[in-house]
Amino acid sequence: MNQQRASLRNRAIELITQLQDGGRDDESCRQLIEDIALYQSRHVTPYKRLYDARRSETAHPAMPTDVFRYARVAAHSADEDIRVFTSSGTTESHRSHHYFRDLGIYAHSARTAARYALFPDRQRMPLIILAPHEREAPHSSLSYMLSRFEDWFSLGTASWAWRNDQLEINALVHAAKCARASREPVALLGTAFAFIHAEDALKETRFRLPSGSRIMFTGGFKGRSRSVAPDEFRALLSARYGVRDPWIVGEYGMTELSSQLYETTLREVAHGKKPTARRYWVPGWMQASAVNAETLASVAPGEVGLLRLDDSANLDSCVAIQTSDLGRVDSSGLVVHGRNPDAVPRGCSLSADMALGGSG
Repeated sequence: MNQQRASLRNRAIELITQLQDGGRDDESCRQLIEDIALYQSRHVTPYKRLYDARRSETAHPAMPTDVFRYARVAAHSADEDIRVFTSSGTTESHRSHHYFRDLGIYAHSARTAARYALFPDRQRMPLIILAPHEREAPHSSLSYMLSRFEDWFSLGTASWAWRNDQLEINALVHAAKCARASREPVALLGTAFAFIHAEDALKETRFRLPSGSRIMFTGGFKGRSRSVAPDEFRALLSARYGVRDPWIVGEYGMTELSSQLYETTLREVAHGKKPTARRYWVPGWMQASAVNAETLASVAPGEVGLLRLDDSANLDSCVAIQTSDLGRVDSSGLVVHGRNPDAVPRGCSLSADMALGGSG
């Protein structure tokens, strides 16, 4: 097992490195994903059940995200865990858990994708972060990633403007004013919820961040008292911080994945190109598809279905993840249409039942 895992790990690292400039090698990616799926079908108990039940229907079935809430999805024992990421939720028992024996692939994937999509034009720049540091939120994959961003991309110490589970409005204002005074472009990174909270707290305060500044948000658009449509949300951020719309990009990630997807407009304008329609770039070490909610069969390119994401960085859990998000995928990327209105789509429910030991 360890020798096979080591070989798969090396192949994943090598593929990410090979495709760091945004290229694709779909055949190598497909083969690696299938080999990881076969490995996991022998060592990850819930996936073995699902793989055995649905192997005749597909090259390798996808694990519904709900299974991560109710079973340990891991190829290793609990005493080998070095980090456990959990999703947000109201009770611990209903949160997804992602168990990591090794964060090396995760870190390599996160750094490579962010360099390509968020920092294509600058090695380092000041960071203002509207999310908790990993010291405060050790089980948050987002906090882990943003803490690594401080190590990899920050010019000096990052300004953390979300502490003790609340917005540090003075820290945000001070950091934004310093950026303006220094004329040094800054990256403002955080959750959509935190940005909405800041929007309410800042009231009439406005900033004009230096040209080349950028904003990354993640996690949806819901605030405590209101929801904001994506276009309106970006307009609010642009008006508040003086950052042009193409330099404001969304990140799509989840606890159950080890890789992230970013909108493409920032990279396009950073390289002097006209921004195209908003979509998420799918890294070359991932595969994205949309599937029918009932059958989980792939729909035609460009048609809306449930998003399935195969992530070769998910070595020790499950390489194929079936989400409950609606979207469409074609050669230009991925567009997310939000959550499926059904609580659990029928196809996902059947797969989850199989993975958890039911009859399906």
